[in-house]
Amino acid sequence: MLRLSEVKLPLDHGEEDLRQAILRRLDLPAAALRGHQVVKRSVDARSKAEIRFSYSVDLELADEQRLLRRFRKDPHLRLTPDTSYRFVGRAPATTDPLDRPIVIGAGPCGYFAALLLAQMGFRPLLLERGKPVKERTADAFGFWRNQRPFDPESNVQFGEGGAGTFSDGKLYSQVRDPLHHGRKVLEELVACGANAEILTLQRPHIGTFKLATVVRGLRARIEALGGEIRFQSRVDRLALEPCDGEGDRQQRICGVVLADGTVLPAGQVVLAVGHSARDTFAMLEAVGVAIEAKPFSIGVRIEHPQALIDRARWGPFAGHPRLGPAEYKLVHHGADGRSVYSFCMCPGGLVVAAASEPGHVVTNGMSQHSRNERNANSAIVVTVGLDDLAPYGKASGDPLAGVAFQRHWEAAAFRSAGSTYQAPAQRLGDFLASGVNERSPDSGLSAPPSRLSGPAPLPSYGPGVRYGDLRTCLPAFAVEALMEALPVFERSIPGFAAPEAVMTGVETRTSSPVRVPRLDDFQSLNIAGLFPAGEGAGYAGGILSAAIDGIKVAEAVALTHLRRQNPAE
Repeated sequence: MLRLSEVKLPLDHGEEDLRQAILRRLDLPAAALRGHQVVKRSVDARSKAEIRFSYSVDLELADEQRLLRRFRKDPHLRLTPDTSYRFVGRAPATTDPLDRPIVIGAGPCGYFAALLLAQMGFRPLLLERGKPVKERTADAFGFWRNQRPFDPESNVQFGEGGAGTFSDGKLYSQVRDPLHHGRKVLEELVACGANAEILTLQRPHIGTFKLATVVRGLRARIEALGGEIRFQSRVDRLALEPCDGEGDRQQRICGVVLADGTVLPAGQVVLAVGHSARDTFAMLEAVGVAIEAKPFSIGVRIEHPQALIDRARWGPFAGHPRLGPAEYKLVHHGADGRSVYSFCMCPGGLVVAAASEPGHVVTNGMSQHSRNERNANSAIVVTVGLDDLAPYGKASGDPLAGVAFQRHWEAAAFRSAGSTYQAPAQRLGDFLASGVNERSPDSGLSAPPSRLSGPAPLPSYGPGVRYGDLRTCLPAFAVEALMEALPVFERSIPGFAAPEAVMTGVETRTSSPVRVPRLDDFQSLNIAGLFPAGEGAGYAGGILSAAIDGIKVAEAVALTHLRRQNPAE
């Protein structure tokens, strides 16, 4: 088949219009086009006066080679790439418990590592410290609604599905993917209940409630293939033993120890614990696993009326039913060399509580599949370098200095809002003017402001907000960078820097504060049999890239196992 890209059509078109556009583009008679299938649809909004859909389509043609020769200089016509997935091998029959891989963490990375291992016949054991997604959802929503206490083992960060379960469910990434592992991820998600549209949309998303359904589907597939999943099974220690013949690695993994004292033997362990498993990071350092601090970002969540973002992005087409709520991506490179950028933008979404430790406040954003909430929200964050972390470390080069940095500012946010798990909030105008907005959420916020062309956004964060000064829970360099960047963003989105916009703090979990280094074989720098993976190890950022990394690590586990069984090959 041939793939044709950049086929443009107006928003209000039908299926036959696409077929006719293909025929015109290639100057073909109707009989020459035997069939076509959409593989990608995106929005071309470069001209707001003429927003169009842009399609990539696979074509079944009467004479492909002749057409390829005729359009040999056209970069938009090529052979359809082979995106089918090929397993690296199958598990040999064995009864040795050390041959059963253990996967730690049931986020996208851990679940896809376990799924691929199960599909290859390895019967993995997956351990998750939190609860199944149904119980976890009840805990999280109950906490947001002030109906349940905060649970440090069942929250936005910990539990089945990982942190991405309570998000917009974005399924796109900028990672290089020459082997089309991302396609494998999307196909598996569809098989587990996701809408088939994720296979063709340029910027697909699932949404929180649908993600919960998909996560249960992944669990069922793993178990049907012989894998096992245990919840509320926190790993507190790695069991290590000396080893020879593993390069520079002097130790190898031989098992894991759970919080209840249970010892589970394992010769291969996938560490997919996510970016918030701070106690696990401390354990890794304590047992001697190579670990290092890495940069991340800190900032706030900002909310605007979704209609404002739609007008800025879609112009006169704002509100068109085939476009849906608009997104944005903003970046500003500051005078001091720092970057300020939007992160995890949630159209028609909510700001939610995302702490994983008592006495801390953390913000995150989420959307349902419909994206039909009144506000748009996004993190606006400032880069944090290793030099910024030095004052928070126990000593020079402390690998956990980033964890200490995050804890410091999360605790400051908790205190700033009254130590009740409410979050500190401030109007953008007051933040820029160095003032403090002490008004309650119900005090005079419904009057139409001049710059928003509608009511000011009410903060959506649950369990609620307390207005105050966000400067008390952000480092000075972040405050300065935000003050510089916010007026600049106004140039891209008129109304973005409106005084009535709501800022809620703090956003600290943009990525892991540590990296667990690994070599080309995906094993730890100094511990044989330990496979650091996903966001928590510093090798992914988002659902899709984490799942792709899970596939790569599963392949590495399988190849390592097979080579050990057949050293001559």
